[in-house]
Amino acid sequence: MRNNNWNRREFMVAVPGIVAGAAAMAHGQTSEKPLSVPWSAGTELPHLKLPPNAIDCHHHIYNSRFPTAPEATVTPGDASVADYRLLQKRLGCARNVIVQPSTYGIDNSGLLFALGQFGLETTRGIAVVNTSVTDRELKDLQAAGVRGIRFTLSPPGSTTFEMVKPLAKRVEPLGWHIQVNASSEQIVAAKQLWNDIPCPIVFDHQAHVLQPAMGEDPGLAVVVDLLHKGKAWVKLSGAFFSKIGPPSYSDTIPVARAYVKEAPERLVWGSNWPHPTDKFIPDDAALLDLFGEWVPDTATRKQILVDNAEKLYGF
Repeated sequence: MRNNNWNRREFMVAVPGIVAGAAAMAHGQTSEKPLSVPWSAGTELPHLKLPPNAIDCHHHIYNSRFPTAPEATVTPGDASVADYRLLQKRLGCARNVIVQPSTYGIDNSGLLFALGQFGLETTRGIAVVNTSVTDRELKDLQAAGVRGIRFTLSPPGSTTFEMVKPLAKRVEPLGWHIQVNASSEQIVAAKQLWNDIPCPIVFDHQAHVLQPAMGEDPGLAVVVDLLHKGKAWVKLSGAFFSKIGPPSYSDTIPVARAYVKEAPERLVWGSNWPHPTDKFIPDDAALLDLFGEWVPDTATRKQILVDNAEKLYGF
């Protein structure tokens, strides 16, 4: 694992902004007028009003100060903490989970720097490590707000299927989970692996279930079985997989509603900002309104956006 230290003076300079920013977002304050946000199309506010203390459980921060991994295939421009705060203001989202992007491999320095800027009161993180990670490094990540590790398996990057089980055993005593970004076919092929994992599993982007032919996708049955067993969670995110696309993304609705019907208590939501693998920059307000289509019931939305996320990430 690479060195996760950053310039201490720079970190201390950033600290005063933490308190002010956290206070502004504490209850999900929404802008009262149209607002432009980097890496997000449009300026209009969403029609859907988020409940207080809503949590965006999947977004990234990109900072060119930190080195790109040699194996990286996704290398977008900077998407800063300040940029994301604008998105929070536009959407009315109070808390957030930063996911280490594949761009930086196992060098979590940028993740730790961003976590320091946001602060533990409002923010958690998901790191990427390999089997060389030390117990001390895991404890340092824990102290910074990390609550899980991610395996990007499609396309392959810094992690592999062979690392999943040994690393899951390492993080389980910390109360962490593993986060998996894999194709539906890969999820099916590794069915026994998921059942053997000692810690919770969080599947990214609706577990990449094929849309709209979800009834023909065995991945849905595998994931739903794990949900029913209490072994897995699913992120309601990833509208960019839609074959129809904006403005309706209508082919994503049946899959999301299938998960809501089967296990609403095992779901969380994520914006996926700044949308690093999208073919075009989407309108985040429209994507939030799409979540309203995925989850029409107000009480269930609150369960997913607040209660479930608090439990999973230890807020």
